[in-house]
Amino acid sequence: MTEPPELPPLPPSQDVPCDPVPPGLQESAHLMARIREQVGKVFLGQEQVLEQILGAFLAGGHVLLEGNPGLGKTHLVLSLARTFGGEFRRIQFTPDLMPSDVTGHTLYDMAAQQFRVRRGPVFCNLLLADEINRAPAKTQAALLEVMQERQITIDGETFALEPPFMTLATQNPIEQEGTYPLPEAQLDRFLMKILIGYPRPEIEEAIVTRVTGSGGESVDPLQEIEKVCSPEEINQARANLALVKIVPEVVAYAVAIVRATREANGISLGAGPRGAISLVSIAKANALLAGRGYVIPDDIKMATRPVLRHRLALAPEVAISGQTLDESIDAVVETIPAPRS
Repeated sequence: MTEPPELPPLPPSQDVPCDPVPPGLQESAHLMARIREQVGKVFLGQEQVLEQILGAFLAGGHVLLEGNPGLGKTHLVLSLARTFGGEFRRIQFTPDLMPSDVTGHTLYDMAAQQFRVRRGPVFCNLLLADEINRAPAKTQAALLEVMQERQITIDGETFALEPPFMTLATQNPIEQEGTYPLPEAQLDRFLMKILIGYPRPEIEEAIVTRVTGSGGESVDPLQEIEKVCSPEEINQARANLALVKIVPEVVAYAVAIVRATREANGISLGAGPRGAISLVSIAKANALLAGRGYVIPDDIKMATRPVLRHRLALAPEVAISGQTLDESIDAVVETIPAPRS
């Protein structure tokens, strides 16, 4: 792969005075900007969703995607994989899917007179688990164990997954018959829950025109995606995330928000310590994506909805009233004063 052209340094942020951005962080920020540009060629009109996906990818976490069919979730994951030459796999979860269909299994090779391991589709860099709530609990648990441990055990033999590894699991919010909802303890394994809505009318028109072509011929927008880096460079960008500074006051702000969810009126289940860890991790990713080497309170605020919405449960009387989890999260955040320095 040819070396990317040298880019000018990112402009310094005007939010608060801070030390210059370390060179390693600048390189990582430029790398993520190039990835954002490439994926944006395919995934149109969903800038906030794309930014959240890139943040989770940078932080090394997994994402639960919820949205109606046909909104480009598969194209999003496939285009992201192509930007760094990663291996992409897709699993359609169904009620008859077995754990071995995900992780792999052993089989007896008659010619060699020995057992061989056949690796499952989870051996990849980016895994799209489509409609994860349609598989039974045992199969869901097999995938969630892989997500947590980053390794797979098949008949007593352990295989480590090559980094980077990320799972994006989808749920269909409109069909609940024949599904097996993930329990709260398993939902907590996902770093973020991201909601994908319908695009704006002008964006939808652009998508239709682009895919069908002016003369009616079918066009594959994925062919426009260029490889901009290697998996090793992604791993280095993830390692560089540790260089993003965060002062104790901002950490305390994230912890205070999470603790407040446990005592807020109308919330029957609050977030645990993993919620605070996830808030800080995504806030660091937000800072790096913005070209900063430090976290500000707004980075925490931006992360609260996608990080906390699947970790909380509304009280029945509040859910009946029509109040959403996002509205409850916003109300909690408003009660916590943000640090000013």
